[in-house]
Amino acid sequence: MTVPTELQVLLVEDSPLLCERISELVESLPGVQLAGTVNSEGAAVDALTRSSIDVVILDLQLKKGTGFGVLRAMSKVCKRPAVVVFTNFALATYRETALAMGAQHFLDKSRDYDQLPVVLLNLAQQRAG
Repeated sequence: MTVPTELQVLLVEDSPLLCERISELVESLPGVQLAGTVNSEGAAVDALTRSSIDVVILDLQLKKGTGFGVLRAMSKVCKRPAVVVFTNFALATYRETALAMGAQHFLDKSRDYDQLPVVLLNLAQQRAG
């Protein structure tokens, strides 16, 4: 069995427009590969249990369920991926809760969009290094 050399990213986002935009961004980064996109809590949990994912870009408000539900379910995943919460709901209480539940990064979509590629490239370098 071969191990992918690129950072495997799962995008959990319910907005089709943002999903397309973020997907294009992820696919443009060297050493980073988009492993899939899902738009609900259940689909995210299923993808995490069936695939080898290194990083989850996680929206908090989903079509069905929430990003917090995904974080809760991830506590049962053997190989826990890094989590980058990427949300329009960047309230301080949400940030504190997400970080306490294991998210490594918490970014505001409207303010921190340019930070997403920086975070992903840093994670790819850490994985390669």
